[in-house]
Amino acid sequence: MVDTLYPTAEKIVLAMDNLNIHKLGSLYRRFKPAEARHLASKLEIHYTPKHGSWLNIAEVGLNLLTRQCLNRRIPEIGKLRQELETWCRERNEKKLSADWQVTTKDARVKLHSLYPKLVD
Repeated sequence: MVDTLYPTAEKIVLAMDNLNIHKLGSLYRRFKPAEARHLASKLEIHYTPKHGSWLNIAEVGLNLLTRQCLNRRIPEIGKLRQELETWCRERNEKKLSADWQVTTKDARVKLHSLYPKLVD
Protein backbone atom coordinates (compact mmCIF):
# COMPACT_ATOMS: atom_id res chain seq x y z
CA MET A 1 0.00 0.00 0.00
CA VAL A 2 2.79 2.46 0.88
CA ASP A 3 4.50 1.72 -2.42
CA THR A 4 1.22 2.31 -4.27
CA LEU A 5 0.48 5.64 -2.61
CA TYR A 6 4.07 6.90 -2.36
CA PRO A 7 6.11 4.95 -4.91
CA THR A 8 9.11 7.30 -4.93
CA ALA A 9 9.28 8.02 -1.19
CA GLU A 10 12.44 6.92 0.53
CA LYS A 11 10.95 7.76 3.94
CA ILE A 12 7.45 8.64 5.09
CA VAL A 13 7.42 10.95 8.09
CA LEU A 14 4.52 10.23 10.39
CA ALA A 15 3.57 12.28 13.46
CA MET A 16 1.73 10.13 15.98
CA ASP A 17 0.51 10.39 19.52
CA ASN A 18 1.99 8.26 22.27
CA LEU A 19 -0.60 5.52 22.55
CA ASN A 20 1.06 2.26 23.44
CA ILE A 21 -0.45 0.59 20.37
CA HIS A 22 1.38 2.98 18.06
CA LYS A 23 4.66 1.14 17.82
CA LEU A 24 6.32 -0.37 14.77
CA GLY A 25 5.84 -3.81 16.29
CA SER A 26 2.09 -3.46 15.85
CA LEU A 27 2.60 -3.66 12.08
CA TYR A 28 3.36 -7.35 12.54
CA ARG A 29 -0.13 -7.90 13.92
CA ARG A 30 -1.70 -6.58 10.74
CA PHE A 31 0.72 -7.55 7.97
CA LYS A 32 2.81 -10.56 7.04
CA PRO A 33 6.39 -10.27 8.38
CA ALA A 34 7.96 -9.26 5.06
CA GLU A 35 5.40 -6.50 4.46
CA ALA A 36 5.60 -5.29 8.08
CA ARG A 37 9.41 -5.10 7.83
CA HIS A 38 9.13 -3.19 4.53
CA LEU A 39 6.63 -0.72 6.03
CA ALA A 40 8.78 -0.24 9.12
CA SER A 41 11.80 0.53 6.96
CA LYS A 42 9.86 3.27 5.12
CA LEU A 43 8.35 4.97 8.18
CA GLU A 44 10.04 7.68 10.21
CA ILE A 45 7.83 8.17 13.26
CA HIS A 46 7.86 11.30 15.40
CA TYR A 47 5.87 10.94 18.60
CA THR A 48 4.14 13.93 20.15
CA PRO A 49 4.79 14.72 23.83
CA LYS A 50 2.76 12.59 26.22
CA HIS A 51 1.08 15.61 27.82
CA GLY A 52 0.10 18.88 26.18
CA SER A 53 0.65 17.82 22.59
CA TRP A 54 -0.77 19.49 19.51
CA LEU A 55 -3.26 16.63 19.41
CA ASN A 56 -4.84 18.03 22.57
CA ILE A 57 -5.32 21.35 20.79
CA ALA A 58 -6.78 19.56 17.76
CA GLU A 59 -9.21 17.70 20.02
CA VAL A 60 -10.33 21.00 21.55
CA GLY A 61 -10.87 22.42 18.05
CA LEU A 62 -12.88 19.40 16.94
CA ASN A 63 -14.96 19.64 20.10
CA LEU A 64 -15.73 23.30 19.33
CA LEU A 65 -16.63 22.42 15.75
CA THR A 66 -18.98 19.71 16.97
CA ARG A 67 -20.70 21.95 19.52
CA GLN A 68 -20.87 25.14 17.45
CA CYS A 69 -21.46 23.87 13.93
CA LEU A 70 -22.34 20.19 13.85
CA ASN A 71 -24.72 20.16 16.81
CA ARG A 72 -27.70 19.24 14.65
CA ARG A 73 -28.59 17.01 11.73
CA ILE A 74 -27.58 18.51 8.40
CA PRO A 75 -29.39 16.43 5.76
CA GLU A 76 -27.52 17.47 2.60
CA ILE A 77 -23.81 17.31 1.83
CA GLY A 78 -23.88 20.69 0.07
CA LYS A 79 -25.40 22.34 3.14
CA LEU A 80 -22.83 20.60 5.37
CA ARG A 81 -19.96 21.92 3.25
CA GLN A 82 -21.44 25.42 3.34
CA GLU A 83 -21.82 25.29 7.14
CA LEU A 84 -18.26 24.05 7.61
CA GLU A 85 -16.79 26.67 5.26
CA THR A 86 -18.71 29.45 7.00
CA TRP A 87 -17.69 28.27 10.47
CA CYS A 88 -14.02 27.99 9.49
CA ARG A 89 -13.97 31.34 7.69
CA GLU A 90 -15.58 33.16 10.63
CA ARG A 91 -13.13 31.63 13.13
CA ASN A 92 -10.17 32.43 10.89
CA GLU A 93 -11.32 36.02 10.35
CA LYS A 94 -11.56 36.48 14.11
CA LYS A 95 -8.05 34.98 14.46
CA LEU A 96 -9.24 32.88 17.37
CA SER A 97 -6.65 30.80 19.15
CA ALA A 98 -6.21 28.68 22.22
CA ASP A 99 -5.45 30.70 25.33
CA TRP A 100 -3.69 28.36 27.74
CA GLN A 101 -3.54 30.13 31.08
CA VAL A 102 -1.65 27.61 33.14
CA THR A 103 1.76 28.69 34.33
CA THR A 104 4.61 26.25 34.74
CA LYS A 105 4.38 26.74 38.50
CA ASP A 106 0.65 25.90 38.50
CA ALA A 107 1.23 22.91 36.26
CA ARG A 108 3.90 21.55 38.62
CA VAL A 109 1.38 21.73 41.47
CA LYS A 110 -1.60 20.27 39.59
CA LEU A 111 0.39 17.69 37.64
CA HIS A 112 3.03 16.96 40.29
CA SER A 113 3.10 13.25 39.51
CA LEU A 114 4.18 13.98 35.91
CA TYR A 115 7.06 16.32 36.70
CA PRO A 116 10.49 15.31 37.95
CA LYS A 117 11.19 16.22 41.57
CA LEU A 118 13.31 19.35 41.80
CA VAL A 119 16.08 19.47 44.36
CA ASP A 120 17.14 22.87 45.77
